[in-house]
Amino acid sequence: MTIDIILPVYDEEEGLPIFHTALSGVMASLSQCYTFRILYVLDRCRDNSLAVLKDIATRDPRVTVLHLSRRFGHQMSLIAGLDHSDGDASILMDCDLQHPPEIIPKLLQKFEQGFDVVQAIRTYDSGVHPVKQWTSRLFYKIQNWLSPIDIPVGAADFRLISRKVRSVFQSSIREQNQFLRGLVQWVGFRQATVEFVSPPRVTGATKYRVLRLFTFSVTGITSFSKVPLRSAAVVGFVISALSVLYGLFAITVYATVGHLPPGYTSLIVAVSFMGGLELTVLGIQGEYLAAVFDEVKRRPLYIVDEVFGRTTRLRTDSNGRFDPRTREDKEPSDQGLYRQGLRQIRAERNSFQRDAARRYQSRFRGHNRKPDRSAPIAHRR
Repeated sequence: MTIDIILPVYDEEEGLPIFHTALSGVMASLSQCYTFRILYVLDRCRDNSLAVLKDIATRDPRVTVLHLSRRFGHQMSLIAGLDHSDGDASILMDCDLQHPPEIIPKLLQKFEQGFDVVQAIRTYDSGVHPVKQWTSRLFYKIQNWLSPIDIPVGAADFRLISRKVRSVFQSSIREQNQFLRGLVQWVGFRQATVEFVSPPRVTGATKYRVLRLFTFSVTGITSFSKVPLRSAAVVGFVISALSVLYGLFAITVYATVGHLPPGYTSLIVAVSFMGGLELTVLGIQGEYLAAVFDEVKRRPLYIVDEVFGRTTRLRTDSNGRFDPRTREDKEPSDQGLYRQGLRQIRAERNSFQRDAARRYQSRFRGHNRKPDRSAPIAHRR
């Protein structure tokens, strides 16, 4: 059984040798049951990670390095790895040792039990700051409250997926802004979880700063939830109803007292509140419109600059999308079947039109000929 390990890399020069040594030790203990392939997907880095990975690839024949043309992000690096994976299962994990390689045997054990998705659930030790733990739990609570997809609290991008699940991402799910933690739950199939304690980083610093975490959260919400749009409509309706009630109150006061109640300050506050609310609603709509705009452009999800080490059987076409023609089963996709059906319908329609025209011409042949005016006209006597 072949297992592909997909590892996104960005500025991990110091920690890569340490991680690869730890990963090799775990794979050596499982080598009698599994054949492993390692796929490092390298975003365009600022450090010397490329040279380190080239050295690793020359010493380890199981390693393939996929070097992207620029920084496409963590999620797109995982997608690039999935597109170039063809094993019986794929394990997605980070190479900063916060996803311990020692958890891989537990993932494989669940996979052997028949589960298609084995999700690793992160738990923090006492050394992690309480604010970090609180914000992590808050993110999942907000995500699950706004979205119909229930993501386990602590779910990380550390998981095992079977060939069946991977084929869905290779051929069907090609979104521009992918939130894999939600998409893996959305596809369904048989799923299990494995808990692990996230150790501190050995080297380097986290790449998810506050702004990037906020953008990541917004992507997750807009990918699965319509609640913000509906909330904006509800808030607008409530404010309109309150405005009508206030108008009725003002008319009643004018009819009974004879003058309108003074309220210059309240007027300014109301106008400012409405202006801020309108801008907030426009911002929510803008986030969804930006997501639609990204999908309409249909740009490639990633661009591969060069590949080092062991090559894989799967490949992508020039625009970075998965090419189903390279799959061994060569099953037609849903879109291919749809286009094939359209071509068959058009062919049958054209054949019917040609047959109808041929029957019409053979039946009424000669009736629509123009008279020959040069011939003499015979008069009756």
